[in-house]
Amino acid sequence: MTAVKVELPTSDGRRFLSGAAFLMLALVTVRSAPIVNVAEIDRGRILKAAEIALAQAPVTITSSRAKLSQGGPNDFYSNGDYWWPNPSKPDGLPYIQRDGESNPGNFNDHRVAVRKLQDAVAALGAGWKVTGDERYAAKAVQLLRVFFLDPPTRMNPNFQFAQAVPGVSPGRGTGIIDGLHLIEIPKAIEAMTNSAAFPPDVLAGLRGWFGALVQWMATSKNGRQEAAAKNNHSVAFYLQMAVFSEFAGDELHVAECRRQYKTVFVPDQMATDGSFPQELRRTKPYGYSIFQLDNMATLCQVLSRPDDNLWTFRLADGRGIQKAVAFLYPFLEDKSQWPRKPDVQAWEDWPARQPFLLFAGLAFSNSAYIELWRKLPADPTNEEVRRNIAITQPLLWVKE
Repeated sequence: MTAVKVELPTSDGRRFLSGAAFLMLALVTVRSAPIVNVAEIDRGRILKAAEIALAQAPVTITSSRAKLSQGGPNDFYSNGDYWWPNPSKPDGLPYIQRDGESNPGNFNDHRVAVRKLQDAVAALGAGWKVTGDERYAAKAVQLLRVFFLDPPTRMNPNFQFAQAVPGVSPGRGTGIIDGLHLIEIPKAIEAMTNSAAFPPDVLAGLRGWFGALVQWMATSKNGRQEAAAKNNHSVAFYLQMAVFSEFAGDELHVAECRRQYKTVFVPDQMATDGSFPQELRRTKPYGYSIFQLDNMATLCQVLSRPDDNLWTFRLADGRGIQKAVAFLYPFLEDKSQWPRKPDVQAWEDWPARQPFLLFAGLAFSNSAYIELWRKLPADPTNEEVRRNIAITQPLLWVKE
């Protein structure tokens, strides 16, 4: 047998390995990569959630009307989180801001409806993926028809009246972040497209709905304002646009999201140590840093291609997603090492099972990230934490 030599570049020149030595190196490399079967890890919780979703009544935003909304019954409405009635005014108007302190009296019904829909459809999609049980797909179709397609109950494809501030604004660009909990819907739909219970006309209608939302985001005043934000809001905006555009078949906007990540988010929002300064200066720097990194990592998960891998993209000074994960990971592994003041809200409930740990663990073959992901709570109960985690069924986001 002819001996094989493999030439490997090194920092100090070149070295040659025999074929046998190269094979051993390859085996070691393969064995060091983590093997993660998300379907097996999550099967129990997926099926439990899917069975609960089978019994869920259709969810709508039309069933709850906000008295202060300037939109119609089919328009999503919410209030800005950190805005409170002005105690010096008899009518409380205009509201005043208390950064980091969510007002429990705000109108929240439409946000809750979106999250309930997400939880149910994501569980049903994941359930169908692991079992092929057509009951799950059929139930998802029912919920999706009512929420997105049926004229009396459908949500209009915009967030024009989201995060309104009574006495200040009927709706703001920042409100588009309320759509972040819709990003799992297209992933769940895609998981079920081969189901006999998923009619082609429903799939076409849903692609059209999300395509219309992308166009509103790209052209509206609120959308342009949110896209230009200097902090986590623009990242969340482009994450939504990436997922919705991909689902709608809009490759132009998908490409724009990839460009935004490379030319704006990494250069302008990430410090040389991998932190996010705009998030660290908030009253909830820990939670905001986690939220930002989850969304940045999910952008990499959604947008990376074999010829354009955002996981390995880095600037000349080394900034990139790998550095960002390396910066924050130790503080999730041991929160007591966090060098700043505790967050003013939900400090005790962070972290949960953050998606960035799984995605980065797979991308970088890092077992420590994945082991921490497995140990953290998969289903947090704190409302502040839940509303800041947009992914409930990681199986829908990974390639098995």
